[in-house]
Amino acid sequence: MRIALGSDHAGYDLKELLGLTLQDWGYDVLDVGTSNATDSVDYPDFGEAVGRAVVDGAADLGVAICGSGVGISIAANKVPGVRAALVHDATSARLAREHNHANVLCLGARLIGAPVALDALGAWLDATPDEGRHVARLAKLDVLDQRVGI
Repeated sequence: MRIALGSDHAGYDLKELLGLTLQDWGYDVLDVGTSNATDSVDYPDFGEAVGRAVVDGAADLGVAICGSGVGISIAANKVPGVRAALVHDATSARLAREHNHANVLCLGARLIGAPVALDALGAWLDATPDEGRHVARLAKLDVLDQRVGI
């Protein structure tokens, strides 16, 4: 499985750690940037890059990181076909994948530490999207996308 991984400067250090961890876990990593923690860059560019990698098929899933996780999740969700979820722990990560079929995990590097981020990543990757009652709810999201022109 290939995971697209991207961040702005605030999320760079966590991105690097998660990238190495993903490789250790046997995943192929597609790093879409940024390349350092010192040059200020704009999170929308990297949220979009992760989202496009997923919907275009260059990656199976994506992980996007910025300082709070909020901006990069908004940016990723602008890409049609992306279901980006900002999570804060393993439980919210697991539920994002199981209930919401999230294909992009978003994290706030300034809000959660590396151990929590690693737990969340592991829980998200181990989770399986549920069917049942969730499918009808997800269909409503697709209808909403069509209504607003996304």
